[in-house]
Amino acid sequence: MNLQETLSNHVKQAIQSIYSTELESVEFQATRKEFAGDITVVVFPMLRVVKGNPVQIGEQIGQYLVEYVAEVKAFNVVKGFLNLEINDVHFINFFNSIKDNNNFGFVTPLASEKAIMVEYSSPNTNKPLHLGHIRNNLLGYSVSEILKASGKKVYKTQIINDRGIHICKSMLAWKRFGNGETPESTGLKGDKLVGNYYVKFDQEYKAEIQDLISQGQSEEDAKKNAPLLLEAQQMLQQWEAGDAETVALWKKMNAWVYEGFNETYKNLGVDFDQLYYESETYLLGKEFVAEGLKTGVFYKKDDGSVWCDLTEDGLDEKIVLRSDGTAVYMTQDIGTAIQRVKDFPDVGGMVYTVGNEQEYHFQVLFLIIKKLGFEWAKNLYHLSYGMVDLPSGKMKSREGTVVDADDLIVEMAQTAEEISKELGKLDGYSDSEKQTLYKTIGLGALKYFILKVDPKKRILFDPKESIDFQGNTGPFIQYTYARIQSILRKSDVNENTILNLAEIVLHEKEKELLKQLELFPEVIQNAAAQHSPALIANYTYELVKEFNSFYQNVSILGAEKETEKVFRVQLSKTVANVIKNAFGLLGVDVPERM
Repeated sequence: MNLQETLSNHVKQAIQSIYSTELESVEFQATRKEFAGDITVVVFPMLRVVKGNPVQIGEQIGQYLVEYVAEVKAFNVVKGFLNLEINDVHFINFFNSIKDNNNFGFVTPLASEKAIMVEYSSPNTNKPLHLGHIRNNLLGYSVSEILKASGKKVYKTQIINDRGIHICKSMLAWKRFGNGETPESTGLKGDKLVGNYYVKFDQEYKAEIQDLISQGQSEEDAKKNAPLLLEAQQMLQQWEAGDAETVALWKKMNAWVYEGFNETYKNLGVDFDQLYYESETYLLGKEFVAEGLKTGVFYKKDDGSVWCDLTEDGLDEKIVLRSDGTAVYMTQDIGTAIQRVKDFPDVGGMVYTVGNEQEYHFQVLFLIIKKLGFEWAKNLYHLSYGMVDLPSGKMKSREGTVVDADDLIVEMAQTAEEISKELGKLDGYSDSEKQTLYKTIGLGALKYFILKVDPKKRILFDPKESIDFQGNTGPFIQYTYARIQSILRKSDVNENTILNLAEIVLHEKEKELLKQLELFPEVIQNAAAQHSPALIANYTYELVKEFNSFYQNVSILGAEKETEKVFRVQLSKTVANVIKNAFGLLGVDVPERM
């Protein structure tokens, strides 16, 4: 039981004992720096059940806690805030319980626990991954790791959008203008080669539109009648009919793209447990539309199309089957969700990592699945996130103005190299060690910059700003971790020494550090509940700030007493372990030297 839980129980007992009434919950906050205390009980919310002066109520609770609770040694009341001073013995006992636990804060999943499936990435096979995909992948991967750490079983998945008119556009452009080019013959990654032909299609299509307009057609008609678009539509029909030549071309070009994607995922440090392909799922869902028609979840219009009326739920009417019997995206998403639970019967919930422009789609999807009677529908969550902008402006795939994910990863390593050389931090490193470190710093800067922001917020990403060895950045935290490793290497202390903890009197900075460490398990649980890696990122920054303050104010290896030195070395090692584990939840590596 952590300190807050212990104190919460005792505050409730105090209220019962003094006022003969029950308190449902106790609100805590950190004690403000200008007041004595380690943790603060907020009295104001108690006024709902206890009538009286908040200062007097705080005084009475404080007296009770000092008398009956071993952890509390003193208190003071400022207005409606009860500031509690906690005995050193509590923090020392806490430290003793975690110092040898390399997985402190992590909860092992119970065998009976229902699993969560987290979907992320889900790219189209007509272009390479770009900056927007990077935010998606980093969020999805990190939320998966956080959910695991909180005690959940997790499956990571993506659905690859490998069919449709946009795929046919790349295929047609390659067929028309490619002259048999391959990734091998051009030296290009497969996803980049295919992406180039998506851009080429758009260029040629626009030229045809202008040509038709010059012949007297309206712009609207020209867009519909451009020969290239008509041919792409015909190619899609051929694919759906199973035309052997079209399907062979589709398989060949998709294989190029998958190879390219896999290289990017490896460089980015993300992975998946299960892949789904839209070409295999686009017909799913129709059987559930038929079922829903029988049960009244859906209704049929005169033209034969099938709809779901969600107006009573504050939404609108949603089509789930066209009049010609073909499915829409909603149908497919319903079918895919149900298929996933069939494939993984232990799945009891899903997280969809998709941009915020799709919020309405997921509101509708989750509501329809709930109406179809699936129990797990209540555990569906849209991990909605904002766009990533660059100082140079907005990205457009078909115009070829996107920020390519691979290029950005390389650029981050190059920027890390430039800044490291300016600072002269890497003397004595071999060239290969330097290159590995530049990549670790560059990727760490990219991931941390993106993940420290609440997912719902839009981000303006500046590569140079993200690689700063000061402030709330990945490299600053990585540097602190490396500094601790340097202290541990220089230390002659046996880290496994058993201390007589009764001899230790905590320095104020040691206590502040221990208080921050004690928050880690709760931060993991909150981050999992809110699907927010930002809570982990910003917790780690606060921990690192506390360590640096401790480092500057307290001598570690030069401590006067051997007991103090051993304790401070062990404390430093524990802080490093938490930094490493917290950054692991963000998918960020930490270097041993820097």
